[in-house]
Amino acid sequence: MITTPEDGPRLLAISDLHVAYPENRKLVEELRPYSGDDWLLVAGDVGENLDDIEWALDTLRRRFATVVWTPGNHELWTPRGDTTGLRGEDRYLRLVELCRGMGVLTPEDPYPVWSGPGGPAVIAPLFLLYDYTFRPAGAATQEAALAQAYAEGVVCTDEIFLHPDPYPNRESWCRARLAATEERLAELDPELPTVLVNHYPLVREPTRVLRYPVFAQWCGTVHTADWHVRFRAAAAVYGHLHIPRTTHYDGVRFEEVSVGYPREWQKRPVKPALRQILPATS
Repeated sequence: MITTPEDGPRLLAISDLHVAYPENRKLVEELRPYSGDDWLLVAGDVGENLDDIEWALDTLRRRFATVVWTPGNHELWTPRGDTTGLRGEDRYLRLVELCRGMGVLTPEDPYPVWSGPGGPAVIAPLFLLYDYTFRPAGAATQEAALAQAYAEGVVCTDEIFLHPDPYPNRESWCRARLAATEERLAELDPELPTVLVNHYPLVREPTRVLRYPVFAQWCGTVHTADWHVRFRAAAAVYGHLHIPRTTHYDGVRFEEVSVGYPREWQKRPVKPALRQILPATS
């Protein structure tokens, strides 16, 4: 829900733009702020190709007063035919460099403070990855969870294209990101609420509605289960699941803001749109 234009600036959000699809690219071309002071949070999965990612974020940055981006898994892919040779952390840092060149804020930049209606609130873009701890029932270990996924034929493409270099595996990269991010969040002004922006849900509950429950192991980590409480979240923004909705956990509003693939959103009665995060609408 979006409030009326006379209500002033808004903090808006969207994710999973997947602009390699012409239908989704057209959606981005049509996105507009409601005022010249609106901010936009982009919670990952803009695309896979660096040129596509740059086009989309630059287009949005020219329209919104501030754009804040955090990566999804697709931005981190090194797909077949990629000419950059960049993998893992090097690819992520190239994306950060690209964003900074356009004036788009990233998880590596100082966290900005939203001082518009519903604020003040620290906007914290998080890059955390996942560590296979959202395991299916009966799978006591990561190895068992992965074996079940392969047996069911439900395996995330990350297993092919998302390289963790220089870390030995994706879960090690996740652990490093968790430690660095937790330390940074702990240093924030305890008087200010936050808006936590991550590609993956911070709690496992949103994954319970997945058509294929075994896929949840690529959707987050149990180690952020209390972050929305510990770090005073006024709202938690995420994508990845391609199930846009609003839920509440421990009294905190969680907003899944993804567009998804055309075959998904074209079946819905309402066309994908920006989600208002602040001021809260209900």
